[in-house]
Amino acid sequence: MVPSGLLPGVCRTSPIALLLVCCLLPPGAQGQQFPLRLEVQSPVVPAGGSLLVNCSTDCPNPNLITLETSLSKEPVGNGLGWAAFQLSNVTSNSQVLCSGFCNGSQMIASSNVTVYRFPERVELLPLPRWQPVGENLTLRCQVAGGVPRDSLFVVLLRGEEELSRHPAFGEPAEVEVTGLVLAGRDDHLANFSCRTDLDLRPQGLRLFQNISAPRQLRTFALPMTTPHLVVPRFLEVGTTWSVNCTLDGLFPASEVQVQLALGNQTLNSTVESHGNMITATATASVEQEGTQEIVCNMTLGSDSREARENLTIYSFQGPILNLSEPSAPEGTAVIVTCLAGPRVQVTLEGLPAAAPGQPAQFQLNATERDDRRIFFCNASLEMDGKILHRNSSVQLRVLYGPKIDQAKCPRRLTWKDKTLNVLQCEARGNPDPQLHCFQESSGLEVPIGIPFLVRLNYSGTYSCKAASSRGTHTMIVVMNVRDRNSRAVTIVLGVLVVLGLVTIVAALLCVFSVQKRSDIYHVNQASTWLPLTSKQPEVATGEDPS
Repeated sequence: MVPSGLLPGVCRTSPIALLLVCCLLPPGAQGQQFPLRLEVQSPVVPAGGSLLVNCSTDCPNPNLITLETSLSKEPVGNGLGWAAFQLSNVTSNSQVLCSGFCNGSQMIASSNVTVYRFPERVELLPLPRWQPVGENLTLRCQVAGGVPRDSLFVVLLRGEEELSRHPAFGEPAEVEVTGLVLAGRDDHLANFSCRTDLDLRPQGLRLFQNISAPRQLRTFALPMTTPHLVVPRFLEVGTTWSVNCTLDGLFPASEVQVQLALGNQTLNSTVESHGNMITATATASVEQEGTQEIVCNMTLGSDSREARENLTIYSFQGPILNLSEPSAPEGTAVIVTCLAGPRVQVTLEGLPAAAPGQPAQFQLNATERDDRRIFFCNASLEMDGKILHRNSSVQLRVLYGPKIDQAKCPRRLTWKDKTLNVLQCEARGNPDPQLHCFQESSGLEVPIGIPFLVRLNYSGTYSCKAASSRGTHTMIVVMNVRDRNSRAVTIVLGVLVVLGLVTIVAALLCVFSVQKRSDIYHVNQASTWLPLTSKQPEVATGEDPS
C-alpha cells in the first residue's frame, strides 16, 4: 500500500512536506497525452536520512513504471498507474527520475533531492589577552561543515546581542568569518561568541542554530601621561623615607600592576585605588653614599608607563656641640666646641670655622649670669647647588652659692593679729637652695609662699637663711604684728568726742534763739544722735599703715 499523501493519480503539494512534482511529456507522443508525476515526501533530507518517492500517471494502460537513481532504493508498493520506492542513506545531493510507457510513448519525470548537514564545529578564535579601549577588535569565527551553504549564515555575538551576520561562503570543509568591533570600557569582561544559522524554513523545515563556546574580553585604558613620582631629591645615609607614585585615568584600576624599585632593589609597596586613580607607596633606606635611580612602573594590559627620578644619598655628620665643663663652678674657664663631618661648615654663636670639616670654638669664664645659657651651632653642607642646614644646641649650668633676692623679700613687715598673710621671699642658686625663716627669740618657723594665720606672738626678728651645697646666705626680716582691736577703740573714742561737741553746739544755738524771740518760749525736744559706724579690719599687705 502506498502511504497517505502519495496516492496514484493525484498530484498534490503539501505545505509541510513541500512535495515536488515535475511532469515531463516526451516529444513526439501521438494521441492523448498522459503525463508522469513524481512525488517526493520531502526533497530536503538530513544527511544519512531516507525519503519516499512515488511515480504515478493517469494513463489507463501504463507499462514499466520505474525509478532511476544513484541512491539506494527499495520498492515499497505498486499498482495500476503507480509505483512507490524508499530511498535510504541519502548522503549527498542527487537527482531521481521516474520513467514509464503509455500507448507506446515514454513518460519521464525528475526531481532534485537536497541533503542538509549541521556544522561539525563552530569556534570563535581566541581573543587578545587585553584589548585597548578605542581600538578595533577583530572577531574570527571558524565553521567546519554545514550544508547547504546558501542557507548557512554566521552571526557574531556580544552576549545575546547580534553584532553582524555573514553568509558562509566557501567550501564546506572550513570557512572563517571576520568582524570588527570598536572596543569600549563597557566591553570589559563581556562574553563574545559566534553562531551558525542553517535556515531551512523556505524548504518547509525550521531554523537550525549552533553556537560556539563564549570567550571573555578584557579591555583597558592607560593614559599617555607618565606616573607622578614623589621622592626626596636628597637623602641622608641610614634614614628611612617614603616613595609615592600616582597615576590617574586608568581602567580598570584594580588590574594595574605596580613596581617600585631603588636601583636593583624592588621595594615592598602598598597599592590603593580610588576610582580611576592608583597610588603606590613604599618606604626605603640606603646605607651608602652616591646617586641611585628610583623607578615607578605601572603595567595594565599589554602596555605600561614608567617614571624615573635620581636620588642623591649623602652623609651629614654633626654638628656635635661640646662643653668642656657642662656643669662648671662659678669662675671656671669653659671651652665651647662645635664640630662636624667632612665637607660640613660649622658656625658657633655666629663665629664660623676656618674651613669645612674644621671645628669652631671659644672660651669663657663662667659666671652666675651664664647659668642656663644656651649655645647654638649651625652646620651647612652643599649638595648639587643646594645647601642643607642642621642645628645643635647645648645648655651650660654654672654652680654658684645661694642668694636671697632683696627685691623679692621685704625687710620689714606689719600685719594684724588673726589675719591670713603670705611671706613672699625667694632665693636663687645652683643647685637650688632651701630657704627657711626662723624667729630668733623662739625659733618659730614661718612658712614661705604659703598663707598662714598671723598671731601676736609672731612679732619679732626673723633670720631667713638660704642653704645649698655651695654655701649659705642669710637675711634679717622684722615682723610687726598689731592688735586688730586697737584701732577700733580709737575710732569709738573719736566718735564720742564728736558727739559731745555736736551736743554743746546745739545747746548754744537753742539758748541764742530763745533770747532773740521772747521771755516765753517752748523747746521742742528732739532726739539728736549720730550713728556709730565701724570698718571691718583689712588684710595686711605687709607694709606699715600710715
